[in-house]
Amino acid sequence: MEESFKHSGYKEYVAGLFAGVATVIIGHPFDTVKVKLQKHNTTVHGITYRNGLHCTARILATEGVRGLYTGATPSFVGMAFESSLLFGIYSQTKQLLQGGIQSSRPQPQVIIPSAALGGAIISFVLCPSELVKCRMQIQGTDSLVPKCSGYSSSLDCALKTIKSDGITGAFRGGSATLLRESVGNAVFFSVYEYVRYYMHLQLKPGSSDHSSLVDMGIGILSGGLGGVAFWSTVLPLDVAKTIIQTAPDKSYSTNPFQVLYSIYQSAGLRGCYAGLGPTIARAFPANAAAIVTWELAMKLLGIKNN
Repeated sequence: MEESFKHSGYKEYVAGLFAGVATVIIGHPFDTVKVKLQKHNTTVHGITYRNGLHCTARILATEGVRGLYTGATPSFVGMAFESSLLFGIYSQTKQLLQGGIQSSRPQPQVIIPSAALGGAIISFVLCPSELVKCRMQIQGTDSLVPKCSGYSSSLDCALKTIKSDGITGAFRGGSATLLRESVGNAVFFSVYEYVRYYMHLQLKPGSSDHSSLVDMGIGILSGGLGGVAFWSTVLPLDVAKTIIQTAPDKSYSTNPFQVLYSIYQSAGLRGCYAGLGPTIARAFPANAAAIVTWELAMKLLGIKNN
């Protein structure tokens, strides 16, 4: 089925903003565990968490639930803005590439460049917000993790980073972030669109109530699987980004492939996938929440999503 469309302007961006907020609420605790595992299980500090559960237990024992949301402020700001841009750019670029005709059948020649473009653009928003988030997350108060930089808040961390490293210092890890987001989102939206398409073919809703439940179920599965595919593909780039952004030595390499090679030499393939457990555990619910929220917001805003 094909039909003409009208650009809905700002509405796709508003829907994306809500998706970003939902992602942080569900996913940030998993992200905190992931970052600690990446930092302390791939660099030589004499500090090693046995697994994600051990790391989580340490955080809860020493910092409480609040410790799992360390660095959440820049995440809320960054993710809301980033998600708004990503979903807005993806939707509108996809419409432009389709030339005015919206097809229900997924078109990889449309999906992949639209998603990669959105990912590349949001990397410039994500990089500084994730740098602050990661530096806040690794200091903690866990007795296994020495308090390194003494940041009192996310704002304090941002200001100290700019003061010591300049504006460019806030974009440390930019190439790793750009690669992660471009490749990862091309994978995410491809999986999302195909799973959604084939599930709609199999499940033909009847009543409007049944239709809403089916749509929500499809959103959960397509978004969750898309998130798992994203992180399974680009986690090594994320590990490199974390190490680059939290390295105390300013002369430390910012080339993600050099960093990954160094990690591989010292910690093997397992080191390149540090934080895999909490990352995959987070990927499904966080991305399912993002897609369900996005689709619901679009429906409320009157945007048709074929």
